[in-house]
Amino acid sequence: MLGGMGLAGAVVGAQPLSAADYAGPNVHEFVAEMTRDYGFAGEQLLALFAQAERKQVILDAISRPAERVKPWKEYRPIFITDSRIARGVDFWRENHEALARAEGEYGVPPEVIVAIIGVETFYGRNTGNYRVIDALSTLGFDYPPRQPFFRQQLKEFLLLAREEQVDPLALKGSYAGAMGLPQFMPSSFRAYAVDFDGDGHIDIWNNPTDAIGSAASYFKQHGWVAGEPVVAPAEVSGERYEEGLTVGLEPLKNAAELRELGWKTRQPMPDETAVTAFRLEGAEGDEYWLGLPNFYVITRYNRSVMYAMAVHQLAQQLAEARGAQ
Repeated sequence: MLGGMGLAGAVVGAQPLSAADYAGPNVHEFVAEMTRDYGFAGEQLLALFAQAERKQVILDAISRPAERVKPWKEYRPIFITDSRIARGVDFWRENHEALARAEGEYGVPPEVIVAIIGVETFYGRNTGNYRVIDALSTLGFDYPPRQPFFRQQLKEFLLLAREEQVDPLALKGSYAGAMGLPQFMPSSFRAYAVDFDGDGHIDIWNNPTDAIGSAASYFKQHGWVAGEPVVAPAEVSGERYEEGLTVGLEPLKNAAELRELGWKTRQPMPDETAVTAFRLEGAEGDEYWLGLPNFYVITRYNRSVMYAMAVHQLAQQLAEARGAQ
């Protein structure tokens, strides 16, 4: 029990500190902070870190030069596949009650939740094989470029393990510490995850109901508006349309400003609608799109226009496929 509230039964049989990867001054300083600020038991935290392992493969992965950014025509086929759609329809059918309830409570359509889980982990097939304690210790203590972020995530992880009464040595995730079917970082778990089946625990690793409710909660708290569209295809003309292209993800212009710059949509749009304007290199040439407020919400899950488009278009395909059945 850490701080009298239980972190892990598994830390009791820890290896001697001399054999540990994480027993140095940085770790002692971190443990002292957790003891002082959050009431953890220092000796038991040290015993936990004695069993954490530094993973060079994680440092290699996060330090690897970024791949060439794929154009949309190459990115889209990674996620919009027959197998991902077919498995998504199965996942929807298996979890239709939880998905319907999530839509009722949070306003997020089932196909959007299914698409998020499909893009993130192929409906739980690829949730990550690294112990979260190893990932976050490695990055929090041995990766200076992002040390503050990952140390904060390590704090959040220890807190969630205590709150949920789970063994921190047992939980697995990605090399960056993202967890479960929806791939929440520990801070997102503590802020947005919900016990959607009411069993007293939040389990986004093995319980699709909790994963569904948690993803819907995340969307709702980031501003998802029920019944509103996500994107609108656009046509551009004139010499100023490129001035409308959004730099970054924030919707800094509105529909009226875009119209003045030569952007036109098939559906009328209120002048004050905040929009993100972007161009994608599609299979048949350039595509122009206006991302609406719900599109921006998807980019809050993963800060990428192409990611948000993949989620949206997979959601459309899932809805169509389920309707066809």
